[in-house]
Order: sequence, then structure tokens, then C-alpha cells
Amino acid sequence: MFALAQNALHFDALPRILAGLALCPLLFGIINRVKAKFAGRTGQPLLQTYYDLARLLKKGAVISRTTTWVFPLGPTLGLACSLAALCLAPLGGQPGLFSFEGDIFLFAGLLSLARFATAAAALDTGSSFEGMGASREMQFAVPAELAQILGLAALAQATGTYSLAEILGHIDWACWEANGPVLALTATALFLVLLAETCRIPVDDPNTHLELTMIHEVMVLDHSGPDFAFILYGQGVKMWTLCAVLCAVLAPVRTGALEAAAVGVAGIFALALIMGVVESSMARLRLLMVPRLLVGATALSGLALILLLR
Repeated sequence: MFALAQNALHFDALPRILAGLALCPLLFGIINRVKAKFAGRTGQPLLQTYYDLARLLKKGAVISRTTTWVFPLGPTLGLACSLAALCLAPLGGQPGLFSFEGDIFLFAGLLSLARFATAAAALDTGSSFEGMGASREMQFAVPAELAQILGLAALAQATGTYSLAEILGHIDWACWEANGPVLALTATALFLVLLAETCRIPVDDPNTHLELTMIHEVMVLDHSGPDFAFILYGQGVKMWTLCAVLCAVLAPVRTGALEAAAVGVAGIFALALIMGVVESSMARLRLLMVPRLLVGATALSGLALILLLR
């Protein structure tokens, strides 16, 4: 058992993980600059998120007397789950810090646990406003998680393995030639899941403060100081992780470890640019339309899996 655990560790992934930890806040800056360019504005500095994180960490946290230990645990547990998912996710097809057969279910479970921690902290405040956001988050999580799991299952069926590192490591141009339609359907579904998981338009708008449209932002209204910094940084880590998985499918460059990692980082930044273009070219969907979008993503993943099983 110890030998198997040792073989599952990839210490050469530490530089890639450190790069993700250092660069993930930059994704918000790229998206905001793209939106500013589309609107004809100068926009905030590219490193604004780093300044915001530093400012929040210097402040103190204000915690309501009506809350319990669940409230401060939410941001910490959410960030811990996002960091654990980052350690699982490959970059440029190169494995993460640890991997094993069936870790695709742990990967999806960690993201689900992070969402649960945020929703539980919102409910612990006793606010009907934050409870409304938690209810919406859980409602949309069901089709989003199903689409993600079915998409990962389709990739596992296409590559013949159930380890996330092995799955993404086996996807190359030859795999695209053999299963191009299936991979295209799965990539589209995973991109829709990426928008939902990271609370971006058209599923959610991180800049809105309107009661009838808020989802994620309303759940974190009572958090402040370091707790809110953990939430913000956790969102960046999650975005980096999901972009790394999607980029490994769309850009299967497997020439060498350094070249593949460089392509992976460039692909993640390219996905951030695309997300900025999406947010600049369309409005947020009505709440009743969001489940339909996510059910569509589930249908795409399911169709990809059916095509492989036929």
C-alpha cells in the first residue's frame, strides 16, 4: 500500500502548482481588462486582484453574534478543497501532485464540498437573503455537477483510464482524430460548467448587487477581511484548476514537460480572454434559463458518453 501511494506522488508537479497559486488571481485581471476594452474604458490595473487580496488580509473580520463555528469554517474549508483539487489537476497534460485510479470522482467531490461549505456558511447567518442565494446555488449545482461527472466519464471512456492525470495525458492529436466529435461535445460541456462553477456570465454576474439576480455574491455578503480574501482567492484557484483541465483537452501538446506546461499556462490565459469576450458580448441569463443551459451541458456530456458506448 505504501509503494502504491509513493508511485501516485509526482513531486515534479510542485513548480506547476506553485505557478498556479501565484498566477490564478491574474485571471480576474485579464477578464476585467477585456471587458474594459470592449466598453471603451481603461479599466482597473491588471494586478488589481493582488492588491485587493493584500488589503483584505490586513483587515479584521467582522462576525455576527448569531453565527456559529460553521460561518468562519466555510471560507477556510472552501479554499482547502480548491487547493486539493488544484493538486489533482494536471497542467498541459503533465500530472498533478498526486493521482490514482478513480480520482476523477474525488476531483468532482472536492469542488462540490467547496460549494457546500460556502452555502452552509451563508445559511448559518440566519439571513433569508443569503439563504436565497444558497438555495439558488444548490439548485444550479445539480445539473452542473452531473454535466461535469458525465464529461469526465466520457473522457475516461475515450482514453480507457480513470485517473485524471492519465486521462488528460492520453488526449493527443491522434485521440482527436479518432474521437473528435466526442471530445468537442465534452469540451463544450466543460466550458459551460466552467462558467457556472466560477460564477461568470451568463450563469452569474460577479459585479451585480441586485437582489433578484445575485447567486454567489449574495452568499458571501457577511464575510469580510481575511475570510473574504480566502473566498476570492479560492475562486481564482478553482478557475485556474478548471481552465487547466479544459485546456488539456483543447490543446493536447505533449512534446515535453516544460513546453507542455507553457502551453497549458498560455491556454489558461486564452480561456480567460474568451470568458472576458463572452461577458462583454452577452447579458446574464434570466434565472429560469440558467437550469436549461446547465441541462444542455448535461445533455452534451451524456451524448458524448453514449457515442462512445454504442
